[in-house]
Amino acid sequence: MIRDPVAVASLSGELPVADNAPLSPHPEDDPAYQVFIDSLSYLPPEEIQVVREAYLFSEAAHRGQLRLSGEPYITHPLAVAGAIAEWQMDVEGVVAALLHDVMEDTSVGKVEIAERFGKPVADLVDGLSKLDKIEFQSHEEAQAENFRKMLMAMARDLRVVLIKLADRHHNLQTMAAVRADKRRRIARETLEIYAPIASRLGLNKLFRELQDLSFQLIYPMRARVLARALKAARGNRRELLSRILEGLTGKLDEAGIEARVFGREKGLYSIYRKMLDKRLSFSQVLDVYGFRVLVNDVPTAYLALGALHGLYKPVPGKFKDYIAIPKPNGYQSLHTTLIGPHGTPFELQIRTEAMDNVAQEGVASHWLYKDSEDFGAELQQKTTKWFHSLLDLQSATGDSSEFFEHVKVDLFPHEIYVFTPKGKIIALPRGATVVDLAYAVHTDIGNHCVAAQVNFKLMPLATELTNGDRVEVVTAADAHPSVAWISHVKTGRARSKIRHYLKTAHHDESTALGEKMLNQELRTLGVVASELPVSSWKNVLRDSGNKLIKEVYTDIGLGFRLAGVVARRLLAREDTPQPADKSPASLVIRGTEGMAVQFAPCCQPIPGDPIIGSIWKGKGLVIHTHDCPAIRKARSAKPTKWLDVEWEPEPGKLFSVRLLIMVQNTVGALGRIATEISRSGTNIEHVNMEEKHPGLYTTLHFTVQVASRTSLARLMRSVRRIPEVVRITRDQGLTA
Repeated sequence: MIRDPVAVASLSGELPVADNAPLSPHPEDDPAYQVFIDSLSYLPPEEIQVVREAYLFSEAAHRGQLRLSGEPYITHPLAVAGAIAEWQMDVEGVVAALLHDVMEDTSVGKVEIAERFGKPVADLVDGLSKLDKIEFQSHEEAQAENFRKMLMAMARDLRVVLIKLADRHHNLQTMAAVRADKRRRIARETLEIYAPIASRLGLNKLFRELQDLSFQLIYPMRARVLARALKAARGNRRELLSRILEGLTGKLDEAGIEARVFGREKGLYSIYRKMLDKRLSFSQVLDVYGFRVLVNDVPTAYLALGALHGLYKPVPGKFKDYIAIPKPNGYQSLHTTLIGPHGTPFELQIRTEAMDNVAQEGVASHWLYKDSEDFGAELQQKTTKWFHSLLDLQSATGDSSEFFEHVKVDLFPHEIYVFTPKGKIIALPRGATVVDLAYAVHTDIGNHCVAAQVNFKLMPLATELTNGDRVEVVTAADAHPSVAWISHVKTGRARSKIRHYLKTAHHDESTALGEKMLNQELRTLGVVASELPVSSWKNVLRDSGNKLIKEVYTDIGLGFRLAGVVARRLLAREDTPQPADKSPASLVIRGTEGMAVQFAPCCQPIPGDPIIGSIWKGKGLVIHTHDCPAIRKARSAKPTKWLDVEWEPEPGKLFSVRLLIMVQNTVGALGRIATEISRSGTNIEHVNMEEKHPGLYTTLHFTVQVASRTSLARLMRSVRRIPEVVRITRDQGLTA
């Protein structure tokens, strides 16, 4: 029985087949086959013969299989190969398109394909086949793994993605017999993954068709209603469109500019998205129609722009120059929005004929338009580089589902363009921040960035960048990524690099903390860790299932094992009581241990405060002050879970502290307090205020950074001397 490929992994989007189908007629009698063979006239006769042999091979392999539509299965690979032939792809690509389902749905293997048609063809077919021999826990995991495999094949050979897109396009066209829920699932997947890939590769014609087909499958009623409205509008606006077209043509002729001018219509899905995003009715979407001007060269494009801006007034802020700054997919054009007759806005695109070829066919123009071969080769190199950047995400994440989500983020860029100090242009998704740019330049710059000069002004890392910004990233050797960064980055690359760093750093810091805690416990039992025999560790490793001593330390630091239990197991003294003459030693911390040691936000302990700690699974050591009200019940309920902690005499970092300052409502009081805090060398992290007694007093809430309790006391004394200050206290949540 033939498998249902959609149920196994719908990433290839194959339609299910049925058994016991009748034999296909002789290919020479099939009109579709004849049209296909005639379309191969760009290939030499000997290569066309290879394609004929591949068709017969595929037809024989699929013989007896029907698609759910009732057609012989061979009609599908023939249609895919026909689409590939329209791009004038080489013989290996056409043969691979004919054979793309053979390995997946028949008993034919890669070795047999390699023997008959060569290793390059076998590699292409293998890259197009799903991972259906592996058992996955869920459809999502299968989807992510299949996409990962496809991406790796794409990075090796761009023909894989072109065949894959043609395959998906034909499947969407022939889905009437597929169950409604599967139709919607495959269509949504196309909108999420395949349509954006087509756009990213510059295949704009295919991109629009994939979007519209998917829209019709997901929302058939909405698509029909919108199509009727569009048809009606086409008739109602015919006179207006003809008038605009005549005006554009006449103005260009008057300026002596040779050009082709024609109207174009927005796709159904594009109109639907605009209505949805901007909450418009169809009648309010005024730019349903646009116009395109094709000229001979770049200087003429700018001349045409000037002439047409003289005919119709441009809408401010709606001009985009993609000729000077091409999109990452190679797209080049001038875009402007003009106000036509009766105040009707319309979009105008101006580009050369060669640019239009690339705009419609993207990387496929490398095969299709031989006169633009140099540009096509450059575009292929850029595309391959993009695929490799996605593979970098794969190595950084390791998790298939997480990787899949990162890629989906990168497939919806809506680019902005920013400049480095050396003038290099970097494309980023709209809403990207300084951190996104830092990681786009280099991972090390991202890991150590602290701020940026945006248009020569010092700005924080969370600053959202806009088109044309000049950005210089400021780095510091001791700076490291923060968990908070994940919430404001937009690119999958930045998100995956931050997560990778945090996982690695947390692991290393937890290992060091676990070793320190175990050594302390052993000292309490009167043993020096370095004097333990190797056999003691062998027993612990065997019982715990760990392979390395470092793994035991990590488990202790993360709270998955108790240091006391491990110490007693090392000494083979499971129930040994605490020696009477030895009190438990305090754990000494500096505060620079990183994520393995966390300071509770409820009481914000600082050096000099009496402190206590508790190990939490997965979090490590959490530090509170001894008198923190948030832990009173927990300490009394489970006293053994808490351990005494001490500050090292010279702590190594600054700590955040909240201050409550009540002041008289006088002009300049806030400024004088802020000046006094800064004069003492203390950094102000945050400040806000509340007016508890209107007209009399205001309570200021400051969050400042201090090195110790001593420096905090010194700061509070200096602020208290300001005449307007009525009271200053430290906020430790003691009223909770």
